[in-house]
Amino acid sequence: MTSLLATLALALATTQHAPEATPAPAPSAQSEAQEHRATAPAPEHGAAAHEGAHAGQAESGMEKFEEETEQREEKLSDVLLEHVSDGYVLEYPGICGTHHHPERKALRWDCETDLKHVFGDSLVFHAGSTTIDMTPTKHLVMLWLGSAVLLLAFFVSVRRRALVPKGLYNFLELLVQFVRDEIAVKNIGKEDADRFVPYLCTAFFFILFVNLFGLIPWAATATGNIAVTAALALFTFFITQYAQIKAQGFGGYLKHLTGGVAPWLWPIMIPVEILGLFTKPFALTIRLFANMVAGHIVILSLLGLIFALGSPLVAVGSVPMALAIFALELFVAFVQAYIFTMLSSLFIGAGLVHHGDDHGHDEHAHAAPAAEGGHGSHAAGKVPSHG
Repeated sequence: MTSLLATLALALATTQHAPEATPAPAPSAQSEAQEHRATAPAPEHGAAAHEGAHAGQAESGMEKFEEETEQREEKLSDVLLEHVSDGYVLEYPGICGTHHHPERKALRWDCETDLKHVFGDSLVFHAGSTTIDMTPTKHLVMLWLGSAVLLLAFFVSVRRRALVPKGLYNFLELLVQFVRDEIAVKNIGKEDADRFVPYLCTAFFFILFVNLFGLIPWAATATGNIAVTAALALFTFFITQYAQIKAQGFGGYLKHLTGGVAPWLWPIMIPVEILGLFTKPFALTIRLFANMVAGHIVILSLLGLIFALGSPLVAVGSVPMALAIFALELFVAFVQAYIFTMLSSLFIGAGLVHHGDDHGHDEHAHAAPAAEGGHGSHAAGKVPSHG
């Protein structure tokens, strides 16, 4: 993000003023004499032509300035789209040359590496008329780096575990316990929660680390890619369907799609229930994607006001507001990881609730005769028997 803004500042600095009109080449002696003879009889006409030439130059200079202003406005939008969209160019600080002079190596903060140039066509596969390009993109590299940092953090913390946890191990253990006790157990149930805690913890920490990694300068937020959030939502979708089928059986799963209504309403209810199966992963996909993209767009828009309005005084208000939004993004990184995990546990628990209701109904059915016969207990009949 910092490299993009600095590149924008340098680009705008070069287009801040309209270029001066280039002076006309000095006429030769022969042409000067011919011009003198041609203009001698009508001096007023020559002066008018000279003034018209100056007016034409001023008009062309104004048009060129307006064109450069339009280009400057387009560059602001290009920076916004380039930052939040995926691509094959990685930016980083290092020793490199410029685009016009790549041989002049120097310490720069806007070095670039084109992944297309690095991998070439080695990961491009052709199957008939279909071309599959598996070349890594910027967001995929960020997923790899976020996953590597996540694994490294857990490996380092586990090696330093002790009877009394402290440091990084204590922090990670606190988060794992929070996911289990406050999310899984409360939404799925104590009996089935431990079966799904590994997935919920994986989703929580993966989203959290990728969100935080996107706030580092020169990095990108991979969860701002709708393909990434859709893949995460599909994991939740398939696990939810598996849990529901295992709890109710395939027959109970199909019966659930009827909504428990009369058969003549099935043509209406079954499509609605099937549509409801896909609205849940769709909500997970759009919620995470939109929240992560919105924060970066707001930050870049606030900083872009400095260059759009062309006054450094705007920075007095826009920079503090951008820093406040950046601090809010740190909070949003944790909140979005929590919301995705919490909603996933809710959807999984909803698939198991029918199984629990049937089980509870059977218990009460067995307890009812005992209560009627006067021999029911507190545990079975929930009320004391009076003989």
